[in-house]
Amino acid sequence: MMTMWNQGCRTLLACCFAAGVVGASAAGAAEPRADNAPGGTAEPRTPGADAEAQAQPESIDELRRRVEILAEEVERLRSGEADDEIELTEGQRQRLGVAPSAAATYRRRTAGVSLAGYGEMLLENYAAENESGAGGAPTTRIDFLRAILYAGYRFNDRFVFNSEIEVEHASEIFVEFAYVDYLANDNLTFRGGMVLLPLGLVNEFHEPNVFIGARRPETESRILPSTWRENGGGILGSAGPINFRAYVVNGLNGAAFNASGTRGGRQKGISARAANLAVAGRIDVTPTPGVFAGIGMYRGGSGQEAVVYQGERLDMMTSIVELHGQAQWRGFDLRGLFAHATVDDARQASLALGLPAGAPIAEAMRGGYVQVGYDLLSQFSPGVAVMPYVRLETVDTQHRVPAGFTRDRSRDGRFTTLGVDVKPIPNVVIKMDYQFVTNEANSGRNQFDLALGYAF
Repeated sequence: MMTMWNQGCRTLLACCFAAGVVGASAAGAAEPRADNAPGGTAEPRTPGADAEAQAQPESIDELRRRVEILAEEVERLRSGEADDEIELTEGQRQRLGVAPSAAATYRRRTAGVSLAGYGEMLLENYAAENESGAGGAPTTRIDFLRAILYAGYRFNDRFVFNSEIEVEHASEIFVEFAYVDYLANDNLTFRGGMVLLPLGLVNEFHEPNVFIGARRPETESRILPSTWRENGGGILGSAGPINFRAYVVNGLNGAAFNASGTRGGRQKGISARAANLAVAGRIDVTPTPGVFAGIGMYRGGSGQEAVVYQGERLDMMTSIVELHGQAQWRGFDLRGLFAHATVDDARQASLALGLPAGAPIAEAMRGGYVQVGYDLLSQFSPGVAVMPYVRLETVDTQHRVPAGFTRDRSRDGRFTTLGVDVKPIPNVVIKMDYQFVTNEANSGRNQFDLALGYAF
């Protein structure tokens, strides 16, 4: 650091000296030159000399500008900012599977601690009557959903630790992820610990100023059970416009599956059963900055030696495939996703777990959405955003049920969400939307949502 500081000072002094010399030369050039002829008549100036004299002030101004820039750089060197932090491109963060605030530890140049975080508060108000006219609306509620602290440490230029510690609903403390990365090179990373599964658009990138909407999409809650993390490890890499991530992790806990989907089967790294392992991965193609599309896959047993039917331990092999895409261009934000999940042994598992005949574990589930928003200020006021959006979504966690069972038709729903995201600065967002809900059981209930989020 001292070497860089001294070099900067020497360079600054040299530039200042040069500025003085040029300034003095310009001043001398401006004085008229006397002739030896009687009367001291001034020597006529040539047109070329006049042009050169006029150019001198511009040269001085340019040099002064460069000196000011250099002075700012020297100040950064003195304070250590230039040594400690770099900026990551959107592509680099996508390759690592980290949202902007979660990337804090990767921005460090030198060894040391990094801290970042985010938070969300949500108000939910429900329509007095559902689509069939029945009452019984839940009471209006306001919940501080999450208060998050990212804590990371860069050991050296190869090893990095990153973690997310979460307080949910102002009372429950969880580890959202905690892993060690070995950065083999710019295109290859090895990761081990508690990891976020790389499926969908929200699971890895779930900071409130990153996803659109007061609440996360239903598909990425019921079919892809975001936020979804398990214990394991794997590899991350890139080759040109292609990024990939692949992990081996403990499988889901099928004993907690029900008619609403797979969400209850998340083990969250808590003494996770690992009799059945799973593989999860994704491949993305980014043809141009701001645009990408890809596929995510998960497959693994969910029985965990805990679901037994007629003396036989069930594997409950669970498979999920999802297709996703996102495009951000000139204020437009377009996102789409489709997910399909299957569960083997669904009939036997539903019987073993004593689930109702009208609400079993489904053999197949599916859901998807298309969402579009436009930042009204994108062409006028960078840094401030007002984005109206619409999301059209359908989710059916009872798409196909086992023989001998009937579908829970209330799980086949359609959601139309109209709202607006307002960002007075990029790190703070206020979200407001209204969701129209219908389902096959005619019991859907509309709701209004208002959220406040921040990230740093």
